[in-house]
Amino acid sequence: MWFSNFTLVLPDQVVSRGSVRVEDGVIAEIRPEPVAGAAIDGGWRLLMPGFVDLHGDMIEREIAPRRNATMPIDFGIHELDKKLAAAGVTTAFAAVSFATDSVIRSLETTSAVIEGINRLRDDLLIDHRVHARYEITNVGAAAALERLLNADQIDMVSLTDHTPGQGQYNNLQSYILSISERRAISEEMAAEIVAKRIAMRSNADIEAKLKEIVALSLKHKLSLASHDDDSVEKVAEMHNLGVTISEFPVTAPAAEEARRRGLWTLMGAPNALRGQSMSGNLSALDAARAGLLSVIAADYHPAAFVPGIFKLADMVDGGLPAAVAMATGNAARSAGLSDRGEIAIGQRADLVVVERGEINRIRATFRAGRFVYSDGTLHPLRALAA
Repeated sequence: MWFSNFTLVLPDQVVSRGSVRVEDGVIAEIRPEPVAGAAIDGGWRLLMPGFVDLHGDMIEREIAPRRNATMPIDFGIHELDKKLAAAGVTTAFAAVSFATDSVIRSLETTSAVIEGINRLRDDLLIDHRVHARYEITNVGAAAALERLLNADQIDMVSLTDHTPGQGQYNNLQSYILSISERRAISEEMAAEIVAKRIAMRSNADIEAKLKEIVALSLKHKLSLASHDDDSVEKVAEMHNLGVTISEFPVTAPAAEEARRRGLWTLMGAPNALRGQSMSGNLSALDAARAGLLSVIAADYHPAAFVPGIFKLADMVDGGLPAAVAMATGNAARSAGLSDRGEIAIGQRADLVVVERGEINRIRATFRAGRFVYSDGTLHPLRALAA
């Protein structure tokens, strides 16, 4: 099947009015000109690789759209699947957490979500995978995570430390105020919660459990990430453990050290779109200008991929191909995936059609050459019949 008359975003260049031939879900040929009799005519629209999202926090919102209003897990997974396809995501790592003070993040619920994603995987529109976030102070979650790792239910692991006073929550008073507002409780009660979380960091079992999780992750050849690195020392510590991805570095020195040590640096597409972190930490745009950003993720809003990419394209060396690679090829390679992320011969035909305009719009998404989302502008019936 031919995709013809598209502006192709290739790994190192943009080709106007090019064509791509897909066979058995894989890119078989690329030409720099239109071809006759193509199944799909792009009308000069952009054709990009499908987005590879390594960190998406959206599944919890689908399962619990409001406080005290939960939905069936399978229903939530299917709903998220549709939204991701419409946002151009063709490979999605659901970033799920284990917590003891949250129903939606309880060991039981998170385990059920992970098992649901794996059970439904073959019936979903896009390729769903699991990114398990291990909060190192929650040593009680280690056994559940180890069980899931040994059952090959996990595809990526990140090490997080949300102890107040460092990392993402380095301003204690701001963190106390945010808990007070979010939970509608007094500042005194919020301060007590924060104090208990700080006390958890003194658990003598933390380091031993952390090393066990790291060893098991590496045994299963999974990509290992650190979360909210806030200092050169923290990056060094994580790198020495075997981490290869620095997620959401909090400061420029941390991001600089991550790049110096050869780590992939990941930040949120919403951060790039807004031009600032919602927590007041390092801006993705500032990181990009300094050459410190290599991967962007949906974080909490997958629709931010496209506008985030175009913002980044104006400021990074390599322009649009380099910005697109942050959401595609770089993301795939950092997760150990070599079969997707580029419009290149032999790669999976996971593709996204984008139309430029005042608001850049996704017109269609393909997984292995098949429509998984279309707004009707590319004549999907004709393509499906080809």
